[in-house]
Amino acid sequence: MKKILLFTVLLGFSYYGFSQDVKFGVRGGYNISNLDFDGTPQIENKHRNSFYIGFLADIGLSDAVSFIPELQFSAEGAKEEDLNLDYIQMPLFFNFKIIEKVHLGLGPQIGLKVHKFEDGVKNFAYSGVAGIQVKLSHVLFADCRYTYGFTNVFDDHLSVEAKNTNIQIGVGYKF
Repeated sequence: MKKILLFTVLLGFSYYGFSQDVKFGVRGGYNISNLDFDGTPQIENKHRNSFYIGFLADIGLSDAVSFIPELQFSAEGAKEEDLNLDYIQMPLFFNFKIIEKVHLGLGPQIGLKVHKFEDGVKNFAYSGVAGIQVKLSHVLFADCRYTYGFTNVFDDHLSVEAKNTNIQIGVGYKF
């Protein structure tokens, strides 16, 4: 385990040393989340309004493309208390510059459910993310993202199938 950790740290330093443009930052904002049930839901399925907050690294790969790995907390799921799903997520976002101040992005995301265990909901969630980012200044930006779950959020032994959907509207700051 120590060798793997040492290798990862050394690899990170070497990548950081060769990178031309790396910025770190924070982003946060408002979530509008819901579960997309397969068939008719057995319970009332109202959307959940909540928040997200996260940390990011913006790694410039070229003048028009950047890679943005993030680590964020996102409160998702549906309004029903039993369907509140809180995740620690890691989006791996690729940003493409359309014009100087507007960027479009997409990428995969993995989420680890926190707060509740053995509640009939899977602990890992896999999804795709697409979004738009508008630069407000050199360090400040606004963004809007849509996330759609690829996998069923409920355990396999349950006869219910639903995928998590989420809209994030927020702002960020790059140091």
